[in-house]
Amino acid sequence: MALELTETDFFNLMMHAHEQDGHIYQPLALGHQVQLPPQIGQGNNCILELRGGLTIEIRKAQLQQPMALKRSHGDSFPITAKFYLAGGSRVKTPQVPGIAADYEEIAGHNYLYHLPDLTETEEWCSNQPIQMVMVSASMDYFQGLTLAGDGLPRPIQQMLQDTQRFHQSLGKTTPAMTQVLQQILYCPYQGSAQQLYLESKAMELFSLQIAQLEANAATPKPITLKPSDVERVQCAQAILAQHLCDPPTLLELAHQVGLNDCTLKRGFRQLLGTTVFGYLRDCRMEQAQTLLLHAPHLTIAQVALQVGYRNPEAFSTAFKRQCAISPKAYQLRHRC
Repeated sequence: MALELTETDFFNLMMHAHEQDGHIYQPLALGHQVQLPPQIGQGNNCILELRGGLTIEIRKAQLQQPMALKRSHGDSFPITAKFYLAGGSRVKTPQVPGIAADYEEIAGHNYLYHLPDLTETEEWCSNQPIQMVMVSASMDYFQGLTLAGDGLPRPIQQMLQDTQRFHQSLGKTTPAMTQVLQQILYCPYQGSAQQLYLESKAMELFSLQIAQLEANAATPKPITLKPSDVERVQCAQAILAQHLCDPPTLLELAHQVGLNDCTLKRGFRQLLGTTVFGYLRDCRMEQAQTLLLHAPHLTIAQVALQVGYRNPEAFSTAFKRQCAISPKAYQLRHRC
């Protein structure tokens, strides 16, 4: 059964936990960090407050039971970039014009949104790692920029022409974004150098999102597959996800789902924005992250074998290319 909380409930729970254990709230040089109360789960939420209202929030947690948090947003809600590195959530915003009433945010994807003056309920599952990075900035922050005389970046201008609210799923987090996220998580500086470094990385993430948004708008990918072919492509996804160690060849996979290889390849590009091999690689990397986090008794070579890599060096190279960090470093640094 899910733990259902309002903002007030959650605040009171945190205050009670802090009274019992003075380590719940910890001040930092650029903000503060809040530990989750043990009755909710493990992990923490780190909020770094930079200049001009620019904020970085880093959340790392694992809940003991499902949780639903009901929150109300004011009219000063910032533009927010969210990157899920692990886990995900379901968000319900009933009867809000311009916003889906029920949507999901998932690992490996990134989102850009501005959601003032609404009430939403966000739900998280239990017993799975949650890690995300959010970068927030007020409208004034963007309006202070001069971009070809237009003020706000054009994609955001276009979204705001119709509504003061938007929630845009931008698709998979790119390797360039992943690299910047890792640089934020493991910032090598302190003091003023840390502040300047994090500010530059926060704006780099916004820039990469805007570039992705513009690319998505410039290259629409209409679905030209028949409904029956869509089902077959989805079946092929499931087959690959279930056979990471010994996947079928492209021709074998196409035969199993009743498509020719050209239609299968086109289907993966249209539905998933990647190749068949790219999807297999992504599944392998997601499974590898889970094993590195939750099976510390496994060596890197054993993890490599379980996700279909016979050569540990090839696995390490692929993992570092995908996650911008080596498997061993990920295992050591990402445990709750």
